[in-house]
Amino acid sequence: MIIVTGATGKLGRRTVEHLLEHVPADRVGVSVRDPRKAQDLADRGVRVRQGSFDDPDSLGHAFEGAEQLLLVSLDRTGEECVSGHRAAIDAAVKAGVGRILYTSQMGAAHDSRFQACRDHAQTEDLLRATGLPWTALRNGFYAASALQFLEPARRTGDIALPADGPVAWTGHDDLAEATAAIILGEGRFDGPTPPLTGPAALDFDAVADIASQITGRPFTRTVVPEDAFREQVLAHGAPAPIADLMLSIFAAARDGEFAAVDPTLAGLIGREPAAFRTQLERAWAEETGCADAPKP
Repeated sequence: MIIVTGATGKLGRRTVEHLLEHVPADRVGVSVRDPRKAQDLADRGVRVRQGSFDDPDSLGHAFEGAEQLLLVSLDRTGEECVSGHRAAIDAAVKAGVGRILYTSQMGAAHDSRFQACRDHAQTEDLLRATGLPWTALRNGFYAASALQFLEPARRTGDIALPADGPVAWTGHDDLAEATAAIILGEGRFDGPTPPLTGPAALDFDAVADIASQITGRPFTRTVVPEDAFREQVLAHGAPAPIADLMLSIFAAARDGEFAAVDPTLAGLIGREPAAFRTQLERAWAEETGCADAPKP
């Protein structure tokens, strides 16, 4: 059986859907905090069990019978994140899981400028220490993060952010399809995968040009000093650790940690991954009823 954690989230849910295109529903199980949110999967024959990284005892039951387990990384940072991953990995070992797959990130390293990449590196160490077969999916930086950074610019026309560097922004849909392919054995990897990235690495200067092209109105790129950006984030109600985490993304990008572009993702899904331009067009068209759709 294939077990997927976080199956009500963006990546986990999409991965389950791709798996169900290729295997019977009774070969797929999900571990979720709230089984009610996965009722539609249960109705289709998927095994749904409650499991929380904060409740290790629940995970043994959720992981029961797993030949392969996809651990979708927690949306946390620091020790809170790593301790949750440790609990899940320990539970997987006790449950006799055959292989653990983990959603890591390109740039995962102990000396990364980005806290999340340091957390991923520590989690990969935990996987390595189990002695079990394991795969770390070195996913490209989610394009959804760039779209969030761009939200204020939709109103102002000015992409006002700290100095950055090129990032291989990558879509959830493509990564989920590749994850399913790896699980199903179409592309088996031991240890970390190559970077699973979109087709190009772009900085926000390039993004401003793309936004101008698809909307037909000008977008500028303004470099905001880090201390001013931090104050803006705090003024909008974000706690200081979140403001610092956001700044660390830009610092890591300036150091080139997310600049690699690799053909592995394209090979896994059998086509070129969606370009950032395509993802921006889709997102803005969906949210505005095509008000910002590409001009003819």
